[in-house]
Amino acid sequence: MRRFVWVALLVPTLARADDQRCVDVQFTPVDKLQIVAWIETATGQYLDTIYVTQQIGSFGLGNRPGRFDFNSAALWPYGRRTTTFPVWSHRHGMTFPAVVFQNDVSEDPDYCFGVTGAEYVSCGENDLSHPFDQSSHELHFCRPRMPGEAGWDTGTCATAAYTDKGKFSTTATSLYPPRADLIRAASDSPSVAMFKTLDPFDAVSQPTPVGGTSSHAPWPVPSSLPPGDYVIWVETAQEYDFNPTYDDATYPSPPGIAWSTYGQPFRGQPSIVYRVPFTIAAGATSASTALYAGYGDPDGKDGTVRPPDDTITIDTPGSGAQRLELVSAGGDMYRVRVATILKPVTELPGPPEQVTAVDAATTELTLSFVAPSIGAARTQVTGYDVRVRAGEPITEANFADSSPVATHVPSASPGALETFTITGLLPETDYWVGIRAYDDCRNTGGLAVVKVTTAMRTAGAVDACFVASAAYGSVMANDVELLRHFRDAVLQTTALGELGVEAYYTFGPAVAGVVGESDLLRALTRELLAPIVARIRALRF
Repeated sequence: MRRFVWVALLVPTLARADDQRCVDVQFTPVDKLQIVAWIETATGQYLDTIYVTQQIGSFGLGNRPGRFDFNSAALWPYGRRTTTFPVWSHRHGMTFPAVVFQNDVSEDPDYCFGVTGAEYVSCGENDLSHPFDQSSHELHFCRPRMPGEAGWDTGTCATAAYTDKGKFSTTATSLYPPRADLIRAASDSPSVAMFKTLDPFDAVSQPTPVGGTSSHAPWPVPSSLPPGDYVIWVETAQEYDFNPTYDDATYPSPPGIAWSTYGQPFRGQPSIVYRVPFTIAAGATSASTALYAGYGDPDGKDGTVRPPDDTITIDTPGSGAQRLELVSAGGDMYRVRVATILKPVTELPGPPEQVTAVDAATTELTLSFVAPSIGAARTQVTGYDVRVRAGEPITEANFADSSPVATHVPSASPGALETFTITGLLPETDYWVGIRAYDDCRNTGGLAVVKVTTAMRTAGAVDACFVASAAYGSVMANDVELLRHFRDAVLQTTALGELGVEAYYTFGPAVAGVVGESDLLRALTRELLAPIVARIRALRF
């Protein structure tokens, strides 16, 4: 379904039969930066998206349930971030059904913004907690957290989360793709089974780059694309990038809704756009820019590039116009560089060798391997595609469908030892890790796979309300939140209460595992918890 607008053939193609022509876009981002790159003709006709970070391209950050201005935190599960790439989303020319919560009776993503009072009850887009029979196990996003909670900004999930994956609206559309990483569970809407088939950008999605590392966005030039002038666009977005014009006072937490203490306002400076005109010609070419071209609509409502002005920070590293670092190479200072490359297609990277698990912790793995090379000249590879799969082996057939790993493996000289860490995993789980090297045209070599099992869960490494969470199917269920508040405000302020909480930490996880897998036990547990919840409500603490 990936869309490419073909340009009419005006002249013969350039490359010989045994050569491949590529465009390589190079940049060095700051940390936690969302990035998309696409190519257009010199006259502004969209051709193809060549790179997009997987939060948008695979995990549906721009088209998921919840209002767009929900607060944010690490791996926040709800709220469609339609302000992330407004220029790109309006340029690519595609639309998708909007994803809304299953209990959103309006089916309109705009209906719930600012709704308060009696109408709030039927306005699911304002909520963070949803019925257990509409929530399924979450393997990527974490449950919402309040500032100061354990794991607030680590990007890892302390406990298993259950989320409403949403349904397609019958009336509203989105310029962003839905999630492509889901396998429909019984409690999910039938829409979930269609999410992946409607996402044309999953194939070019990449993990969010590690800040300060040189990144590449290679694009094989179609043989039918004529030589001539083209333009590479790079759009960047970053949460909490505040300055005096764009901050949490200008864009505060949404008023009049529950759960306002979870997360923090995230809307700072808008998306920053870089533009590099370049030429595809008979020989190698290059072009670059050190300046930003403008910025996107702060509200995400149009695709117009606003020209640079004094509302955007230009003198602070990592902020505003400096979200991409200034790089020096061969006397050229750039933030985005575009190079055209011509290379033989017969020389592919070899597979990584001696892949070994150096350490297996509860939620992360550290692995090493010996760097491969390209061809008889033993050229250094450009980078690695690392993917992980739980519960079944990675093979040639399913590698592309396995989850890309958000880690940076720097390219090293052939024969050097490479080491990297994968985080955000589940305890006591079998994982298969697959690694492929690629060259500067994104041609991949042989696949190397290793199986590793994460360590056992440590005592106390789970949320104190895990049994209640398993029973209700969502950590954010109202009664679960009441029990958690009672724990923090009353139980942990007394010696006896603290002893009880510690015992619950120790023995609860095994119980929660059994409860969460049985609808009958979940219903029974809710019945047992009901009088306790009622008594706590009566205390009015």
